[in-house]
Parts: sequence; C-alpha cells; structure tokens
Amino acid sequence: MTNTENDLAKFFPEDDYQIPTTSNYMKFKEGKNPFRVLSSAVVGYEYWRIGSDGKPEPVRSKEAFPCVPNDIQLDEKGNPTRINHFWAFIVWNYNDRRVQILQLTQKGIMKYIKSLVDNPKWGLPTGYDIVVTREGTGLDTEYSVIADPHSEIDPEIAQQAKERIINLEKLFIGEDPFSE
Repeated sequence: MTNTENDLAKFFPEDDYQIPTTSNYMKFKEGKNPFRVLSSAVVGYEYWRIGSDGKPEPVRSKEAFPCVPNDIQLDEKGNPTRINHFWAFIVWNYNDRRVQILQLTQKGIMKYIKSLVDNPKWGLPTGYDIVVTREGTGLDTEYSVIADPHSEIDPEIAQQAKERIINLEKLFIGEDPFSE
C-alpha cells in the first residue's frame, strides 16, 4: 500500500510540524529564522578556551580583553582564535516554539538591528519580529535580515517568557543563566 502526499500531510496535527529542540540557545539554521526579542541586550566580548573536561568553553567579559589571553583556544595552525564582540538577549524562537537566548556575533545582523533601534519609527525590537535568513555553510554562510511590521506579542508567548527565569548577567561569570 502506498501513501499519497495528502495522506502524509494528515500524519501530523499541524502542517508546519517540527521536531522540538531542547536547546536553551537559538542557533541560526539554514533558511528563515524568525524571532521576537523579549529583553534588553547584554553586550561583551568572548573567546573560547579548552575547559578542564577537554571541551571548548566560552569566557566572557563586559570589557574588551586588554591582550590575547594565554588560555585562548588555538586554531589548527596554532594561532589564537578570535575574540568576538557579542550581544545576548532573550528571544522567542518561532521555529523551535520556545524561549531561548540568542547570542549574536555577526556584525551585519548587529548593524541591521542597531539601525532599527536607532530609528524612532522602529524603536526597540520587542515590538516586532525579526527574521534572519541563513544561506550557505562555513565561510560561504550569508545572512539577510528583515523586520516584520509592528505587532502585539501573542499572550501565550508573553506568558511563557514571564515564567522562564533567565539571568543574562550569569553569562559573564560562567554560570548557567537558566538556573536560579
């Protein structure tokens, strides 16, 4: 017995069903990545080092590092990896349907969002959705960004955001921002 496309479309309760993610951090996937900003941003600098468990771990600071730290992770050529300026804020990720932290280091995305915040007709990004489209992989990855028109936040999203306790300041002391 074979199934038709129409039969398979009825398999899931929603046409746009996606397997849920359990990550507390939003990562841009191939294609459209819509989100709603739910908090102010924290800004800082970040580098990666190898932790005591042998896995890479981030080191973050509100201030720029005055010199290249001696514990910075090295690339395959033995050179220190980059120290990145970052923004982090709480978002509603529409694709994953959950409250997450979005950490940005991509300058083009940052410039676009900053231009929206600086424009009095747009203002804070808590009043509209932003869609980042990711195309390509590795060094060939490109991002485009667009803001959707202003809209009220869905009350269910607002309720989930209110119930989820996230302390972004804990990013700077190496603690889990999702713990109380």
